[in-house]
Amino acid sequence: MMSYSGKYTPQNPEKYKGNLNNIIYRSNWERNCMKLFDHNSNVLAWASEELPIPYISPIDRKIHKYFPDFIVKVLDKNKEEKKYIIEVKPQKQTEPPKVPKRKTKTYFKALQTYATNISKWKYAKEWCDKHNYIFKILTEKDCT
Repeated sequence: MMSYSGKYTPQNPEKYKGNLNNIIYRSNWERNCMKLFDHNSNVLAWASEELPIPYISPIDRKIHKYFPDFIVKVLDKNKEEKKYIIEVKPQKQTEPPKVPKRKTKTYFKALQTYATNISKWKYAKEWCDKHNYIFKILTEKDCT
């Protein structure tokens, strides 16, 4: 369920690269990711919502700041360092909403959410390409 939120206190604070007093999760999925990053020895460093990436909103055509859920530096199976920008989202927000028989406010809100996400992710991918990071979206299938 996506309504679970709170503050996370890392067991390995030396790995966290950001404000230790303001690590907020907005879902169990995010909390599960935080625990994994905190406790996995292959995760060298991580941060939550610490990197602002400018993007143009498709809704108002203005520049906004997107703070991806996580920045993570890991040691892969070949012992090479890899850097990731990770976004945690419900699967339904990663796909265009199904067009209902009757177009409701809920449908238009879902459409706006999807369009905004696509814009954020486009700019995040561009940022990652420029800075040698990998952009990854995790859903409930990955974070349970």
